[in-house]
Amino acid sequence: MSVVPAEAVTGRRTAGGRAAAPADAAPLAPRARLLPALGAVYRAQLSRARVARIPLLFVATFQSVGIMVLMRGVVDGGDEARAVVAGSSVLVVAFVALNLLAQYFGQLRASGGLDHYATLPVPPAAVVLGAAGAYASFTVPGTVVTAVAGSVLFQLPLTHLWVLAAVIPLAGAALAGLGAALGLLAPRQELATLLGQLGMSAALLLGVLPADRLPGPISYARDLLPSTYGVEALARTFDARPDWGSVAVDLTVCAVVGMVSLTVATWAYRRAAVR
Repeated sequence: MSVVPAEAVTGRRTAGGRAAAPADAAPLAPRARLLPALGAVYRAQLSRARVARIPLLFVATFQSVGIMVLMRGVVDGGDEARAVVAGSSVLVVAFVALNLLAQYFGQLRASGGLDHYATLPVPPAAVVLGAAGAYASFTVPGTVVTAVAGSVLFQLPLTHLWVLAAVIPLAGAALAGLGAALGLLAPRQELATLLGQLGMSAALLLGVLPADRLPGPISYARDLLPSTYGVEALARTFDARPDWGSVAVDLTVCAVVGMVSLTVATWAYRRAAVR
């Protein structure tokens, strides 16, 4: 079989004697920058979640408020009341950002939806961060409602609830990164759902129950849960004179864990997209 030289097709040679590219070859579109791509994915995910996740957000809020009502019968006040209200508020974030995001990415991987994102000229980090940010943002109304209702129920001050403006995005980033990583690394969709449920259950048991009532080995597991530091930061602000240094440390830990978990989720996305 004879091979037709490239110059026979194009009729042109470069100065070095090599065949030139065809005259009608169109250059590929440039890859989208991170921030514009992140904004586009975020808006698309938020619009989709607004329609599909409102009933689930109601369930998450109702669940957290119901837990506080039940705990009101056994907790009178003090540090235990602060822990219950803070843990129940952050539980809304865990339900959406961890549980639902793990299920979403597990379903996306199982249905081949990752192939769609892989064909788009967007960085992998934009896909992960956009979805995580949308799911974390979606928790804001339920978290605020739960914190206000719990403060009224346990007669805690509402003065420093503005700290939710830092707790929600930082704890949300840590939990959303964990949820995305679980959904992308799970070999099966059912396993991703199971891991998401287990993560939310851990946030419920280790975050809502007062730390001094937990057995010793379980208290160590509590320190490994990303949402714990958001719970501690919020609980400290219910004091008459909050220890803002400790609050800042807890929020810093949340931020560091969030960056690490989102980085792992981005790596897991690349790993799953090439398969």
